[in-house]
Amino acid sequence: MKLAFVISLQETSFSALSQGQDLKKSLSRLRELGYQGVELAVRDPETVDVELVKEVVQSYNLEVPAIGTGQAYLEEGLSLSSPDPDVRQKTRERLKKHVQFASIFRAGVIIGLIRGTIVEGVDFSKGRKWVVKGIRECCQAAQEKGIQVYLEPLNRYEINFMNTLHEGADLIAEVGEKNLYLLADTFHMNIEEPSIIQSLESMADLIGHVHVADSNRWAPGCGHLDFASIVGTLERISYKGFLSAEILPRPSFQKAAELTVTFFQNFHFISH
Repeated sequence: MKLAFVISLQETSFSALSQGQDLKKSLSRLRELGYQGVELAVRDPETVDVELVKEVVQSYNLEVPAIGTGQAYLEEGLSLSSPDPDVRQKTRERLKKHVQFASIFRAGVIIGLIRGTIVEGVDFSKGRKWVVKGIRECCQAAQEKGIQVYLEPLNRYEINFMNTLHEGADLIAEVGEKNLYLLADTFHMNIEEPSIIQSLESMADLIGHVHVADSNRWAPGCGHLDFASIVGTLERISYKGFLSAEILPRPSFQKAAELTVTFFQNFHFISH
């Protein structure tokens, strides 16, 4: 396994993201600490200097395992489950732009918050069909680029639709696209899964990407999650992808990044 850190390329209200206003400085520090990758959270790819980002990422020899899309929901209200058909259409088009951006880095596209919340007054089955349609279109666009899509279950306090890995697996089956996989996030799993270990084991064939954060969303080792068992399970099920730290930048971005890499290197979980 390899280790990545999640940063935002744009200003965001989402607290569990470090903002990389000075991208060179941020990526330089990650590389110095021993990270092999950086996961990029992007609200709107059209507002990003793609060539600059590509140049900086390559200059520090970092991989980009995934592209986050949730800021489009938080900052603009884009949602695959919106009762407004124009919003749903705009969301589907935005995700296709994320696919184009991700393809430059051979990265996967994450569908988490951007699937939205099925609001009161909307028939749940109808809302689910809207989400399935949006995910399917994203997967088909990603398939044309040869990249994957990662479906992220989120806890019930953030979203009311698909909170566990098993619910995610059901949705994957309904979408029916072969490049759609689960994103397992330890913070959300700690809230929703009866057993993190059993869920990882039962979903082994579907796990395409992993987010790590401790129980308090701080760096691993700062809460009560048993990461020795969690990462040991990932090794046992032959997960060979990235562990991306999506954590609160507490007490600072630099310290959070340092705590994360030190924690995992001490357990010899991360390849060098």
